[in-house]
Amino acid sequence: MRPLSSAPPAPQARASSGPGPGRGPRPPPCALPFPDALRAAAAAAAVSLSLLTGDAVGAVVAQPVEVCRDGVAAVVEEVRGEAVTNEQLVEEAWEVVNESFLPDAGSRPWSPEMWMQRKQDILQGTIKSRARAHDIIQKMLASLGDPYTRFLSPSEFSKMSKYDMTGIGLNLREIPDGNGSFKLMVLGLLLDGPAYSAGVRQGDELLSVNGIDVRGKSAFDTSSMLQGPKETFVTIKVKHGDCGPVESMKVQRQLVARTPVFYHLEKRENDDSSVGYIRIKEFNAVAKKDLVSALKRLQNSGATYFVLDLRDNLGGLVQAGIETAKLFLNKGDTVIYTAGRDHQVQNTIVAESGPMISTPIMLLVNNRTASASEIVASALHDNCKAVLVGEKTFGKGLIQSVFELHDGSGIVVTIGKYVTPNHKDINGNGIEPDYNRLPDFNEARDYLSRCRFKDLS
Repeated sequence: MRPLSSAPPAPQARASSGPGPGRGPRPPPCALPFPDALRAAAAAAAVSLSLLTGDAVGAVVAQPVEVCRDGVAAVVEEVRGEAVTNEQLVEEAWEVVNESFLPDAGSRPWSPEMWMQRKQDILQGTIKSRARAHDIIQKMLASLGDPYTRFLSPSEFSKMSKYDMTGIGLNLREIPDGNGSFKLMVLGLLLDGPAYSAGVRQGDELLSVNGIDVRGKSAFDTSSMLQGPKETFVTIKVKHGDCGPVESMKVQRQLVARTPVFYHLEKRENDDSSVGYIRIKEFNAVAKKDLVSALKRLQNSGATYFVLDLRDNLGGLVQAGIETAKLFLNKGDTVIYTAGRDHQVQNTIVAESGPMISTPIMLLVNNRTASASEIVASALHDNCKAVLVGEKTFGKGLIQSVFELHDGSGIVVTIGKYVTPNHKDINGNGIEPDYNRLPDFNEARDYLSRCRFKDLS
């Protein structure tokens, strides 16, 4: 799955899968030395936290994948079939940090040389048990001084990989298709969930939703398309495995994200104009869709100004925040920058189309406005679309990815950070408001006009 929030492109995610009964002969893996194969497995198993928030429901079914698949998948699976020593497991975790960790994320100094010395100190003796290996990894990660970089036990990692944001019990990921685009593959399934009961299996490719081709669409957008009221139906078309048949199936929705969007229309005192008030409690899979509906209804009801309330919104799905910000920006405006050691993390995310509304926006924030909410606030503020009113925001601007280790455990590693369109580091700094108290809308409009003029000069 690619982040979203997207986040910047990250290593690909995969669910743990082993040999299944009745399976055909396995194609020979690529020739990699065992430690290198471990690293390949870890890299292939990275999961973006951007889409992995909330509690899991049900259980992922590790279904066997078709024999006709690429060499990387074969390598990863072959490695999983071999025993891994406790020392190799610790080295695997060490290698992920060595290649991906953002040095300034922790409260303590970090350098490749210091980290190499740490490895040599740890691996001097024999690690006699798996529990001891896990304990060493925990302490090794704690030494970084980053509260977000942490160890996940096998059960904790399993819960994270089971997260369902589609409403039909499956988890999607994007993988390159070799033609410059990507296709959507089923990463995991909820046991006895709607999709599994209808015949979807891990490794299937999702081709369409209700007759709409989803090839080239993001996992986030497609998951939103799959969402709908409980017990309604959605028609999906899947291709079984890399070389199996194509099948259409009707799936009854079971789970649905609750709307986080609440809104109403207010008449201004001593004026004929109206204000559209919108509060977003969190950014989940339906936030963008429900916000679009709210904006349309408020505009049709005569709203000429808007108040967007992100107070006490701690974030949620980063991609949902990014997609929300794009609704208010001009085509080509920068939503957010992402920075990190890996070039895949270094990214500029921009709006692809024009704004839904062009009227002044007052955006309410406080010290519990965090993460995805801060992305929205900075994007609208720095592009002169909104004035910020309230308190300084929380200051959570780090990017984490989850990497599965060889024994089914995992580690969460800070790999990057968010930088605002005006090139300010969100993390630890927060975003200062323009006003502490609600200004008059004419004053806000003048403020934004000066902002736009300043940008042009």
